[in-house]
Amino acid sequence: MRPSLPGPTDADAPGHPVTSTSPQGAFRWFSGQPYVLLVFTMLIWGANAVAARLAVGEISPMVVTFLRWTVCCVALLLTSRRQIADHWHVLRPSWRYVVLMGALGFTGFNALFYAAAHHTTAINIAIIQGTIPVFVLLGSLMVFGIRIGMLQVVGVALTLAGIAVVASRGQISELARLDFNAGDVWMVVACVLYAGYALGLRRRPAVPAVVFFAATAAVAALVSLPLVAIEIARGQAFVPTPTGLALVLFIGLLPSFVSQLTFMQAVSLIGPARAGMFMNLVPIFGPLLAVLVLGEPLSPFHAVALALVLGGIYVAEHLGARGRPNPPTPSIR
Repeated sequence: MRPSLPGPTDADAPGHPVTSTSPQGAFRWFSGQPYVLLVFTMLIWGANAVAARLAVGEISPMVVTFLRWTVCCVALLLTSRRQIADHWHVLRPSWRYVVLMGALGFTGFNALFYAAAHHTTAINIAIIQGTIPVFVLLGSLMVFGIRIGMLQVVGVALTLAGIAVVASRGQISELARLDFNAGDVWMVVACVLYAGYALGLRRRPAVPAVVFFAATAAVAALVSLPLVAIEIARGQAFVPTPTGLALVLFIGLLPSFVSQLTFMQAVSLIGPARAGMFMNLVPIFGPLLAVLVLGEPLSPFHAVALALVLGGIYVAEHLGARGRPNPPTPSIR
């Protein structure tokens, strides 16, 4: 669903042409460039892994999860309140479904995502996050009975091998002992939850995408509150630092809000199948930003894992999926 664009102004009237150098002209040019929108979106989603690592010691994981969706909800109310009000009644009969989608796909995924950042690197987070499309493919088989071909099986195997390389740090002996980093395991679980959310989008009520997004974001903020209470009770919460609050604003406005609108706009221009191909950029941008911003070392096993994950996704989604139904395209990070 295409996000709302600003209405006509005096600058649109005859004699007041909108040029590409004006802010409004630049915005209109940007909103009509699907590939620019998608690269921007994937760059922001990749940056989310870096932000999660930067947040360690600045703000606790459950607090950042709650505040992320609170900031996003405020932004949605300010920009889309008319659409939300017009379609809210359509969502009410499906409130159980909306609660489940928001709780698992948003709260569950993000709580594990930010908790994982305390135990693993941003490079690992970004690479493992890239496995979501393959988990969606497996879920399509198990839940909807969509048949997958031999090439898709090969792609799944390659991607899972990539996870194993990341989790074991390239040491086969670690696989034998099942002695994995807790953060890597939590990221795998988070990706499974988000794949479930993507599969659940098939049953989305007939409302604009931004309205459904607002409803699930509101659920995510509310469901995060018990997790914050548990974190406080266990003595793990603390007052966010100024850096922590700045990171919350970044996460709440860019990965949560702006990038979702840019992705929806790109989908409206070229369709979900072509837009979904760009999601393979997330596990590329994430590690690159981790190296540039955090100075994390890029080890040889990271390169092997990245090659396996991206190769598996390409084989499963593009070579093996020819002539077969496309699984739903995930759209939010």
